[in-house]
Amino acid sequence: MTSTISPAGATSAAGPQHPHAGPDAGPAGTANPAPRWTHYAFGNQARWVRPSAAGLLVATAVLYLWNLAATGYGNSFYAAAIQAGTKDWTAFLFGSLDAGNAITVDKPPAALWIPALAGRIFGFSALSMLVPEALMGVAAVGFLYLAVKRVSGPAAGLLAGGALALTPVAALMFKFNNPDAMLTLCLVLAAYFTTRAIERAGWKWLVAAGAVIGLAFLTKMLQGFLIVPALGLAYLWAAPTSIGRRMAHLLGALGGIIVVAGSYVALFQLTPASERPYMAGSTTNSFLELTFGYNGLARITGSGEGMPGGGAGGAADAAGGPAGGFGGGNSGFGGAAGLLRMFGTSFGGEVSWLLPAALILLVAGLWFTRREVRTSPSRASLILWGGWLLVTAGVFSFMSGIVHPYYSVALAPAIAALVGIGAVGLWRGRAYWPARIVLAATVLGTSVWSSVLLGRDASWLPWLRVVIIIFGVLAAAAILLRLDAVGTAGRVRRAGAAAVVVVSLLAGGLGAGAWTLATAASAHSGSIPTSGPAGSSAGGFGNRAAGFRGDRTDGRNSTTDSATGTDGLDPTNGFGGAPDGGTDGPGRAGGAGGAGGPGEGTADAAVTALLTGTTTKWSAIVSGASQAASLELATNTNVIALGGWNGGDPYPTLAEFQDMVAKGQIGYFIEGGAGGMGGGRMGGRGGNSEVAAWVQANFQAQTVGSSTVYQLTK
Repeated sequence: MTSTISPAGATSAAGPQHPHAGPDAGPAGTANPAPRWTHYAFGNQARWVRPSAAGLLVATAVLYLWNLAATGYGNSFYAAAIQAGTKDWTAFLFGSLDAGNAITVDKPPAALWIPALAGRIFGFSALSMLVPEALMGVAAVGFLYLAVKRVSGPAAGLLAGGALALTPVAALMFKFNNPDAMLTLCLVLAAYFTTRAIERAGWKWLVAAGAVIGLAFLTKMLQGFLIVPALGLAYLWAAPTSIGRRMAHLLGALGGIIVVAGSYVALFQLTPASERPYMAGSTTNSFLELTFGYNGLARITGSGEGMPGGGAGGAADAAGGPAGGFGGGNSGFGGAAGLLRMFGTSFGGEVSWLLPAALILLVAGLWFTRREVRTSPSRASLILWGGWLLVTAGVFSFMSGIVHPYYSVALAPAIAALVGIGAVGLWRGRAYWPARIVLAATVLGTSVWSSVLLGRDASWLPWLRVVIIIFGVLAAAAILLRLDAVGTAGRVRRAGAAAVVVVSLLAGGLGAGAWTLATAASAHSGSIPTSGPAGSSAGGFGNRAAGFRGDRTDGRNSTTDSATGTDGLDPTNGFGGAPDGGTDGPGRAGGAGGAGGPGEGTADAAVTALLTGTTTKWSAIVSGASQAASLELATNTNVIALGGWNGGDPYPTLAEFQDMVAKGQIGYFIEGGAGGMGGGRMGGRGGNSEVAAWVQANFQAQTVGSSTVYQLTK
């Protein structure tokens, strides 16, 4: 924290600190003449600040770009939509799953825009899609550093940025193509803008924060609004202006949200349905229905339309969880809902490494700053990041609908910021014994919790748990005994302080760092990726205990992934192996003739060759977006996802399908497929089964490879 923690009325030996003070400034009335290049290189601050910040960003870029090609197409559901956006501007604008603009993905399109633009510029490929995601991670780390630095100084900023970069779920999602990378960047950017706004009651910064929140909504709908209470409360509490102006400025921020988010919603709703794709995840072709239904209240309550299979009960049963929701033992859906969900086997290894420390430091920080003035930047920052953490973690912990462990990447910036602000603040006030005790307990507790998390995979580096505990004990003892103050010479004291800091960082960060490096070194694919080393048995999704096929606990086939690097898309034999599905359902087997694990399907080279040779607007139609997306990527043709992601959306209706067939727009109907555990073998609810029955009654079945297909053209 900016102000040094000390007893009330006392003055720290460190003196008052201001985030913008220039440590290199000479005595009053004097100047430090220096070459102009040093000003550009180092600025009006200590010479280590800018190089260390640059080093943080470079190291983050190396981590997130390292081994990126091994991920291949990652989540083929979004990869197909990005590919479609490189081919057609309408598909780009509305987030269509195919360039023929039949149906969208079940999310807003903002997360697809930057990768699609990169694909248009450089040509669509796995790297043109994934490199922008990695760079979003670098940008998120950079803006988090800047936000924390403005309040607590560069050391706190570096600690916060490093903590975010080395959070396992961050390394997972910034090397993947789900919408969460874009969402996290938007949230961090909004927090940075709000931090700037609080400094001088700058309404323009606050409106900019609102605009970025609007973009977050267009990335992942209502999840983008979870940090709004924290941002609003921090500004309302601490901005240095009257309460009336603060309220007016917050209304301006609301206007920023409405302009960005509302303009797109209006564009979608006012565009004639015949000129845009169908809105997946809705029953009425409505963006608003998707917002408040499948991607809204259904996520909270675990019921309603839009759940996999058209309802929560059946999907939960199929997933091995209790009927009516996904809060049961299935780790792919977050495990049991409750206060400790973020620490459980599902979420724990993703994001909770520093969560206990963040909570301790939040409480300690609010206590130690309780007597500061209302406009205290330190307390405002704690309100902002603490509110972000508590609201988001609370929603994730108690929601009964669809929730996946990788959603927790939205918690990582808040946890990292609180650790950076709190740890550096306590370190500055270590001469004050309560601060010293809290800091020592935090370091020791973090090392113990890291050991517990590592112990969930007892076969992976078992010695590391012991080393971390040893570091934790040593660091706590050194902090309590003030070993940094041993000796009288300044050089000795600085060396002692540096040693204590290094041991403390190892105690608190070695476990998470090792897990993160293992995550970065592993290929990831499928609809529900998880962090950790290849073959890890800690949590994850797709293990036999959860009732799904596969040797891995994250639902990946490590042999196939490492061999092809393309999510089961064999570059030689085309579509085959283990494609994934959309982001919000575990996806059952099926598709072009086979069975699979979570979000997987199988087909053979014969189906790929058949569709590649078509000249119709859509090469085929198959139930569920999982199979349609993988076939699109394998054949570079347009494939209609009958019923959307889960096979249960009422698109196309029988009349619409018959019209497409009459116009010769669809080449083949591929029997089988189903989306996220939805529907039956020949389609989901409503009109989908009617489509399948009509095809069977009017067209001749033929076997292509291992699949049954119907030729719809003459």
